[in-house]
Amino acid sequence: MTEFYSPDETRDPAERERALMAALPAQVALAQGRPAYAERLAGVDARTIGSRAALATLPVTRKHELLEQQKAARARPGNTDPFGGYSAAGWAAFAAPLPARRVFQSPGPIYEPEGEAADYWRVARALHAAGLRAGELVHNSFSYHLTPAGSMMETGAQALGCTVFPAGVGNTELQLQAIADLRPEAYCGTPSFLRILLEKAAEAGTPLSFTKALVSGEACPPSLRAYFGTQGIEVSQCYATADVGLVAYETRAREGLVLDERVIVEIVRPGTGDPVPDGEVGEVVVTVINPAYPLLRFGTGDLSAMLPGRCPTGRTARRIKGWMGRADQTTKVRGMFVHPGQVAEIVRRHAGVARARLVVAGEMAADTMTLRVEAAEVAEGLAARLVETLRDVTKLRGEVELLAPGSLPNDGKVIEDLRRYD
Repeated sequence: MTEFYSPDETRDPAERERALMAALPAQVALAQGRPAYAERLAGVDARTIGSRAALATLPVTRKHELLEQQKAARARPGNTDPFGGYSAAGWAAFAAPLPARRVFQSPGPIYEPEGEAADYWRVARALHAAGLRAGELVHNSFSYHLTPAGSMMETGAQALGCTVFPAGVGNTELQLQAIADLRPEAYCGTPSFLRILLEKAAEAGTPLSFTKALVSGEACPPSLRAYFGTQGIEVSQCYATADVGLVAYETRAREGLVLDERVIVEIVRPGTGDPVPDGEVGEVVVTVINPAYPLLRFGTGDLSAMLPGRCPTGRTARRIKGWMGRADQTTKVRGMFVHPGQVAEIVRRHAGVARARLVVAGEMAADTMTLRVEAAEVAEGLAARLVETLRDVTKLRGEVELLAPGSLPNDGKVIEDLRRYD
């Protein structure tokens, strides 16, 4: 069985770096042709941005900026660009230079394009490293609704030559029936849902057919990975976002995550964008060589660190330590991002609610979400209405706790993550 998806995984690191830096000026020039970057990069000579030092002089693009510029663009009379001037892919209504195959909506809402390139999100490499091979059946439990995760895995698996069962989320009993009938070799989805499937299958006395899995969307701590191992499933992780696609993936060595071949990753000091020394924890900032969506120095808000040396499997790309938390108050719950702005939106919708804090607790892959709310007057049914609004805004279920005014700490936090990541 071939270890590598493609020969470029074992290239001389200097050769890889030369190729990435050679492609960078054209990517910067492409971005400058988009309205969102035209002003931000005014005066920048794209031809001079051919090194990491030069790249570090450009501003970091943050998710909240995508959200704000998309909202502003939609509010302008006659504007038909839902991507806020960042995307080069789209459809005829806003004269996009390149066609988009799909458009997705992530929480915010933020709209992301999917270009026409095969394996647009570049996930096939991660699936191959997880042991998936052509001809196998993949049970894909990532969402096919609104967000791109389902399409990310499906297009990657199809590029690999796999057949895909588009399970999506929920409908656990129907999914278990399909698994029993079709006997897929592999699973794609969040680790928490894989655990649910295993537990429900055990209750029914029908063991699952999975022997391998690629999980993402949330942390998979060692204890959970060990549990999957006892069930005969070898689980690998990958790190991807709806904005830039695959960033890094796990190999059988289980020593950090290897960077994808088409991304330039910087670890920077949160809030400044300045690169930190190797080994120091900082924010993951990604530039991906992608003509359809030329995001430069995209700040993921995730924390990680560069690892020294090379992967024991022989892959020569740099490695990151893995997901180490968030650089801001944005957090991920059951595979979905929750933003401080969403908490503010919940408060805005309910008169009499002064302040709120979203508390995420429990273990990763089995987390709970409680909205703690200060209310001067507790109207009848307020808690139930808040539960409804919480689900409407975040697309996640949670509980509500009503408090007297002044009960919440005065520390500026609106999201508090109490989970452990070790």
